[in-house]
Amino acid sequence: MNNNEIKSMRKVFNNLKDKIGPLANSPEVKKLQERVINIRRNAIMDNKELISTVQDSFKSNDIDCFLASDEVEAQKIILDIISNEISENNYDLNNIKIAKSKSNTLREIGIHDLFASKNYEIIETDLGDRILQLKKEDNNPVHPTGPASHLTVYDIADIINNAMGLNLPPEPRPIMEAVREDVLNLLSESNIAISGANSIAANDGSLVLIHNEGNIHIVSSKKLHIIVAGIDKLVPDLEDAISIAKLETVYATGKATTSYMNVISGPSKTADIEKKLLKNMYGAEKVVVILLDNGRSEAINECLWCIGCGNCIVSCPVYSILGNEFGYSSYLGGRGVAMSKFLKGDKTSFDSGIYKCTLCGNCTKNCPVLTPTNEIIESMRSDLNDNGIYMSEHKNIKDNIENNNSPY
Repeated sequence: MNNNEIKSMRKVFNNLKDKIGPLANSPEVKKLQERVINIRRNAIMDNKELISTVQDSFKSNDIDCFLASDEVEAQKIILDIISNEISENNYDLNNIKIAKSKSNTLREIGIHDLFASKNYEIIETDLGDRILQLKKEDNNPVHPTGPASHLTVYDIADIINNAMGLNLPPEPRPIMEAVREDVLNLLSESNIAISGANSIAANDGSLVLIHNEGNIHIVSSKKLHIIVAGIDKLVPDLEDAISIAKLETVYATGKATTSYMNVISGPSKTADIEKKLLKNMYGAEKVVVILLDNGRSEAINECLWCIGCGNCIVSCPVYSILGNEFGYSSYLGGRGVAMSKFLKGDKTSFDSGIYKCTLCGNCTKNCPVLTPTNEIIESMRSDLNDNGIYMSEHKNIKDNIENNNSPY
């Protein structure tokens, strides 16, 4: 990110703080926050049981479910599912377009590179993600729900005009309308879609997906809908999942609720003709869920409480200077740094910025579930140091103190 992008991001984040603050401090949200804290902590402690429960629930709901131990296994499962779908329906291999909605988990497993290797064209349906996709270079997101928050309307107009051969003015509405028309045209003959999930209700076998743009409706209406989610997304009941979705919306957008909450509990079906069950009325004929471990089962519980709102980075002094350089993949800021240790290992957490954190605790103070990210990072630093992974400058200071009784 360049300096102008950092400045633009700060401006957006400051506006977001002004929206979130009053709402987050209201009695209603405080009560909701207390409920969600208990939901997340108990769900992570009971994760193994919830995994077992949800597999049975999905089966009852006619949802295919796979467990993937790591990103390689997840990739293989996805490619096998799509390959079978293509073969069974005689799709043109030279014209495979896949609708996608925003998902940190899909970015985690490298879905863009995976589909590119098979010549599948992935179409981002979220406006911010589509802008970044068309940007092509230096196009990592800067916020979970506002991935292009670092770009001005002038930047975005240039991106869209260059990518689509247009001459749009730097105004939001014509940009939005042009992208919408292009995405809908591209996906008019698409039959495959892939997404993440915000939360999963194990007892109900239901997945909750929240959005403002209505793009999940496009994704969930495709003949095959693949959903990839971390095992940490599991909670006991649908009421729990909805509570998390509501709190995430408050802390991600400063709004009391999102425009849409999709609850997916199976393929599209109807029994309006003599009560005979028929699949594939308007929505997906087949729903497949892949539950991804990828180090989560080895992670400390506190790392998995996160509900994905992004409010920690909005208040992070390091992130306000470095932007998405501080974090791993689309897991941004200190929490992303901490999580990267379990997703990829010690070296990745070092490269993601584990020694850049000031340990100020702003992230914890502004986290709706009070994830103690600064404490996690401080403990991880000690472990890294014991394993010989540290800043060379720190070693020089240590050696100077030992040899000269002075850091100099």
